[in-house]
Amino acid sequence: MSPIVSQSVLEEIRLHSDIAAVIGAYFNLRRSGATFKALCPFHKEKTPSFTVNPQRQIYHCFGCGAGGDVFRFIMEYEKVDFMMAVKMLAQRAGIRLAFDEQGRGDGSAKDILYTINDKVAHLYHQYLLKSPEGQKARDYLKARDLSDSIAERFLIGFAPNRWDTVLEWAKKNYRREHLQALGLILTAAARDGAEQAAAEPTHWYDRFRNRLMFPIHDEQGRVVGFSGRIMDAGDVKSAKYVNSPETPLFHKGRVLYALHKARRAIVDSREAIICEGQIDVIRCHLAGFTTAVAAQGTAFTDDHARVLKRYADSVVLVFDADRAGQDAALRAADTFLQVGLAVKIAALPVGEDPDSMIRRKDGAAQFQQLIHNAQAAIDFQIDVLRAREAGNTEAGLLRITAAVLETIRRTPNAIQQARLLQQASARLGVPEDALRKEWQKLEKRARPESAPSEAKAGPSPTSKELALAEHLAADTSLTEWVRTYLPLDLISDALCRQMIQLCLEAVPSKRDLMSLVAERDNDARDLSRFAAQVLAAPSKVKGDMSTNEESVKSLILGIRTDSLRRRRKEIEKIRQTSLAGTGSRLDAEEDKKLELEHCQLGYDLARMKTWETAVPVMEIM
Repeated sequence: MSPIVSQSVLEEIRLHSDIAAVIGAYFNLRRSGATFKALCPFHKEKTPSFTVNPQRQIYHCFGCGAGGDVFRFIMEYEKVDFMMAVKMLAQRAGIRLAFDEQGRGDGSAKDILYTINDKVAHLYHQYLLKSPEGQKARDYLKARDLSDSIAERFLIGFAPNRWDTVLEWAKKNYRREHLQALGLILTAAARDGAEQAAAEPTHWYDRFRNRLMFPIHDEQGRVVGFSGRIMDAGDVKSAKYVNSPETPLFHKGRVLYALHKARRAIVDSREAIICEGQIDVIRCHLAGFTTAVAAQGTAFTDDHARVLKRYADSVVLVFDADRAGQDAALRAADTFLQVGLAVKIAALPVGEDPDSMIRRKDGAAQFQQLIHNAQAAIDFQIDVLRAREAGNTEAGLLRITAAVLETIRRTPNAIQQARLLQQASARLGVPEDALRKEWQKLEKRARPESAPSEAKAGPSPTSKELALAEHLAADTSLTEWVRTYLPLDLISDALCRQMIQLCLEAVPSKRDLMSLVAERDNDARDLSRFAAQVLAAPSKVKGDMSTNEESVKSLILGIRTDSLRRRRKEIEKIRQTSLAGTGSRLDAEEDKKLELEHCQLGYDLARMKTWETAVPVMEIM
């Protein structure tokens, strides 16, 4: 269970996090009257449409619609969840977080685990830089052209060739159960088997020994695990790499190496470079390819793909040119295509990896050209299959086509599917119509016989509802007309209804509207985003409406009239289907009752044309 921050602390963080100062720390804001303007960080634009309002403590982009409070900005810009945004702002403001009882235990326990991992990472790092035992590791890094400053930048460390390095370090301050939970230590039971260990005293020892250590960080930069590379190349009995096991913090199917460093660059370019190893990723970053990441000793998973989808629109896979590398690239491409990412594949020269290639003279330029010339996933798949199949025969062509269509079928985006079919048609020399027919057959066979219909999204706010919310947010004194003459259940959109409700509450409670919004918002800050949109809207007084009061009255009339018309149509449909025998059969009394209601609605609608004649109708409805 996630920790829950008390509402009073959230409000304190919000009050101590001036939105202009927070956003201004990320990029320059230019004052424009009472507000600030800048080029929007969430979409490409040439003319500034991103506005920060210090008085309202909101931001809003008139170009792409992004907006919200200071929590929402950190979530959107840093690509973090609500709790991480809270922690980041609390740290910036120097505020100690207090958690409600519901989440206190789990949060504090995880905090201890994060602290231990961070301190162990620095412990290994100090062994690398300063201890005599780390000389061999320092020599290895020097041979790989990785300096001490680079080791500091990526917190590379060294685990000495001892059984108790971490055990001795931790024994005064941390419990063995914590170290075991993080996979830093093992017991004899894990090494020799439970039956043998049961007959002997418990023996604890370090998991990582005589290895170059690469800390693995999550997206927020917290150390969640380790990957240890063997130092003795002649030790054929030991695995080349040993990773942390699955722990409460480390899930290798979701963690990508160096994503915490690459995230901002990926968001800016909307593309990620995918490598196979840590040193390859480090070399890419040093050469300016700062969007590079890698998996952690596992094939790419759906979770990896979904994580990258939050930041990128496309990925470039950089894999070995041998058969194993080709197969790995095709599997990874399939995984990324399934979440709607565009995929390109760059096959390295035989015997090369990104590290060795970039280290050559003009290697960075050559690697850049390799990325630039990367093939679309379908083109790469066709080339690989043609080299393996008898592509010039009918049987070979059919097998290649079937494999390619299966890849295309698993992509969720219709536009992407159409594009991939076009590419496949051009490369295979097969008419697109023929490919589409075969693809449709695959789709039909793969589709469940009775797939449940997707839940329909809730109704969007009508223009009248939105305009009413904008008027009330701009001037809460107008809420009395809504309080008296408009039941809020007639507002179809949930966010719009909630916003109007808060406007109604702000007057008697004498509370600031954005303070109420912040208090009632969810973790996604949806209400803050909507409030920013509403508060950033221009005045709605137009045409014959000479005052805001008259505008609000007109909108109330419009919403009430729309409701009456919907009910009349509903009655007409019920009576028609009953008469035709296609719906529930009405008896004479029920039909007469609906007929009378229909007539009354017509009478009410006629009186809703002006405020004076409508008020008596609204007062009794």
